[in-house]
Parts: sequence; C-alpha cells; structure tokens
Amino acid sequence: MKQTTALNILKSGYNTFITGSAGTGKTYLLNLFISYLKERQVYPTVVAPTGIAASHLKGQTIHSYFSLGIRDSIDEGYLEFMLGKKYLVSRFSKLKILIVDEVSMISPEIFGSIDMILRAFKNRSLPFGGVQVILSGDFFQLPPVSKGYKEKRFAWQSPVWRELALKTCYLSEKFRQDDDVLIGILDEIRSGQVSEATHSVFNARHNKELAIEFTPTKLYTHNVDVDRINQQELDALPSEVKCFAYESKGSKSNIEKIFKSSLVLEELSLKKDAVVLFIKNNLEQGYINGTTGVVIGFDKHDSMPIVRIASGRKIKLEAEDWSIENESGSIIATVSQVPLRLAWAITIHKSQGMTLDAAEIDLSKTFEAGQGYVALSRIKNIEGLRLMGLNDKALMVDPLILHIDDRIKMASVRASNEIESIQKEALNEICDTYIKRLGGLVDRVQIDEEIEKINSGTVSADSYKTPTQIKTKHLIEKCDSILDIAKKRGVGKGTIIGHLSTLKQEDDTLDLSKFKASETYSPKIAEIVAQLKDQNNKENFSDDGRIRLKPIFEALGGEVSYDEIRIGLLFL
Repeated sequence: MKQTTALNILKSGYNTFITGSAGTGKTYLLNLFISYLKERQVYPTVVAPTGIAASHLKGQTIHSYFSLGIRDSIDEGYLEFMLGKKYLVSRFSKLKILIVDEVSMISPEIFGSIDMILRAFKNRSLPFGGVQVILSGDFFQLPPVSKGYKEKRFAWQSPVWRELALKTCYLSEKFRQDDDVLIGILDEIRSGQVSEATHSVFNARHNKELAIEFTPTKLYTHNVDVDRINQQELDALPSEVKCFAYESKGSKSNIEKIFKSSLVLEELSLKKDAVVLFIKNNLEQGYINGTTGVVIGFDKHDSMPIVRIASGRKIKLEAEDWSIENESGSIIATVSQVPLRLAWAITIHKSQGMTLDAAEIDLSKTFEAGQGYVALSRIKNIEGLRLMGLNDKALMVDPLILHIDDRIKMASVRASNEIESIQKEALNEICDTYIKRLGGLVDRVQIDEEIEKINSGTVSADSYKTPTQIKTKHLIEKCDSILDIAKKRGVGKGTIIGHLSTLKQEDDTLDLSKFKASETYSPKIAEIVAQLKDQNNKENFSDDGRIRLKPIFEALGGEVSYDEIRIGLLFL
C-alpha cells in the first residue's frame, strides 16, 4: 500500500494497523497524520514502549502515560486505585485518538492492560473504551523481552486485537535505505528465503574496513560481549576513572526487583571521552532513555559527569531515582544512581528504533529469530556494514510471523481496495465528518489560518491545547523562581504553585528543590502537618484526603502566607 492510500484510511477515522518492512516510512506517515490533525485543532496522544521510539513522534512511554510503573499487567485492585486519581481521570477524559508506535515490542499483557484501563476510565465496554486506535510496527522485528517461555508473545495475540477491527496498511515503498542491495537482502530475510547472492554480499562485508571518519556503533546479541567491549574501551582511555555507586531505600528484595526491571547499574565507572547512553527520561534536562553522548568532563564541585549529546548540548548529570510502588501507590523502594551506561557497544535489542550511518555487527552468537533482521535494518545502506560474524540462525525470522505475513498483506489489499473505491467527494465528506466528531476545524479558511500560525511560530503545533500544568513543567528548568514562571505564563503565582502540586503528584521524582520555601518556615510547616495528622480531625482535611491550608495558617499565627505554606507542602 502507498502512503497516500494509508493516510486516507487514517483520515477516515478507522482503527488502523500500519506495518511494513524497515524504511517504508511508518513514522513519516504517522507524522503526516499528526500534522493533519493539529492543523484542525485535534490533538492525538502518542505512546511507545521505549523512550527512543517515543521520541520519534514526540510522545510518551506507555508505562508513563498509563501509570503502570514497572508493571506489565494490572488487576482490579490496582485499577480501582487508578480510578481514584483525579489527574488520571482528567488525562483519560481528554483522550480521543491513541497512536501506539513500535507495537511489535508490546506484550499481550501490556496491550490488554491498556484496554482494561481505557474501558474503565471511559466507562464503555467497547475495545480501548471507544478511543480511535492507530497501531504501528513491524512484527518481523524482535518480540517483547519476556522472562521464560510464553506461548503468546505478540500484541496481536491479545483477544482485544481482533475486537478493534483494524484496517491494515502494509506499506511497500522504501524510503530509509538508499541502495537496492540492502533493500533486497531485507526482503529476502522477510520471505524466509535467503539467496546465495546475499551470502556473497555478506562475505564481502566480513571484517570490512569502513570509509568513515568516526567509530561505528557496535551491535552484539549478548550483554556479556557488550559489557566486555565497553570495559576494554574504557580501560584504553588515559584519564582518571570516576566511580558512582548507587544509593537505596527499601527492602533488599524490592531493591533487587528494581535492578532486574531496569538498566540502572549498581556501580558506574566513567572517564573523560567515554561514550555513554542515557537510561532515564528527563525531558526538562534534554535527554531520554536511548540518548547517546560523550563525557567531556566532571563538575568541579560534586564530580558529577558532564555529557555532550549529538545535538551539541552539554548536560550536567544528577542522580535519578528508580522506584517501586505497592498496590496503594506508596513508594516502598528507591534506587538512586547516575542515569548512564557505557555505549561503545549496545545489544541488538536496545538498538530497535535507531537509524545508524554505519555499524559493526556481530551475529555469530544469534540466539533468537529476528536479531539479524533488526540489526541489518538499523543501517542506511550496505556500505555502512562491517560484519564480524554470522551463524545459521542470524538470518531467520519467527516462523509464526512468516505464517501470518501473507494474511496481513491480504488484509491490506482489501483495505486499499475499499478506500480507493470511494469517490473523492464522498471521501472528503467522510474525513470532515470524522474531524467534526472530534471537535476540530473543517472550514478551509480556518485551517489555513491555523497552518499559518503554526508555520510562523505564533501557535506551536505541539503546545496548542497542551494541559496547562505541562506548559508550566516545560519552564521549570528555564526559570529560577515561581514568580518567573508566573510572569512567562501570564498567570498568578498561586496558579503556578497549584500546577507544581499536580506535577508532583504525577511524578514524585520531579526536582522542585529550587522553589523550596524559606528554611525558617519549612521545619515549622512540617511539624504542624505532623501534629494535624496525629489529631486526625476530619475538619482539617478535604474530601480527597488533602490537609487544608487554614489550620496550618492559624497554627503559624498568620506569619506565613498561604502561598509559602502551599510551597512547603510540596516537599513533605
């Protein structure tokens, strides 16, 4: 299917599955659709399983948006807890269109959990609560990482996948790879029949010196090889090594769970000029899980690393927190560590979603179908490949995906025929009806005015109708005081304090220390709050369980303003 046909299907309002081989422009198509919607003042929600994938569409990770923590599935108890959170009620009430990228990396458990959450919050029995769903991904890529063998590994094996009645768009035009050789090789791997000519190409690329002026990224199948190479590269640097040990709170078993479910290290060793990978999302600081960079030095005061990323931006690192919650939402364990790992070499699993100018790839220890396909599809052309090794499994793909691929293609042909059989005028009417249902613009003059505003920067296509507290969040790093944020936002100081309170509830790791109330008042506020909690007088608490400001104000003899009290409460 061509992109223009797929775009017409999306614009018609159908639940849609977008797929196709590497380089067919799945992300480009989604960006076209997102732009189309925003020009009509309709704002979709974009999520993906990893920070790298989410960044391609300026979205969020699934676990963050759906408040899953480190869970892969939820039960009725946790769902009941979620339903009691006002900010989640507000978030999901505004959700009309959900775009899920890299769906091949999502397990049936997570896919089913999303459905369960949206049915509950939308109070509708329709799949995904009646929200329009656009799924994008290539199931020839690696399946979700799972502990132990699972019979069902892919999102399409979840019962709700069939309920969504998805229109399938199997894209066929190649855009990323710029040579026919690599395109042909990837197509052969997808067909399950690799020719002698392809093996000859691989022989020619074996240990091939690349005509590039930079060190190519090394892709390996096993963590043990990645760790070995990274340590060798680190040892070769002449500068002094700096070691960063983790700090933690909570029981030993819960601390172990955090290490098993994340990329955080117990001890991180760095040197100047070390190549590193960020392992945490921090949009305020300018990095996400998957951002790469080089250590250019260490801060003179606290010895924390300073990293220059690909954009040229310099980031001074601080320790980040990884936490685990119990079923009531209370944090029961936390690990604090610098959010970096060495990255001269990375595993093929972690490379999904990347596009590389060149790569040194070792497939001699391939242990899972699809690893070779993912690794080779990271590069733009065959001249960027230095192949270090290959085994019999390297060019295999999952036989289950091979079996269903023809069915997916047939479904795409049916969807293509259906949309192309509609006359242009009728199709335009369908698209306009869809936009009207979403509350968007259909008048051409208004749309052109919106496009002009977006292009001129008068209105940002990304910030328009963004939740007001998120606009405040974007200013936290740039402003030194709450008053500064209030001036830039054109609102009162009290409004900004309210935003910070909401943001803190959504993410208790958010660093607001620069806005901390006077040290003279903070201990007093904390002491009075503790006393009021001990007294447990219902009149001192609001219906949602929050402590009221008036009893604190009175206990302080009116010496501290309500705003200072509200700021103080942010840090308790």
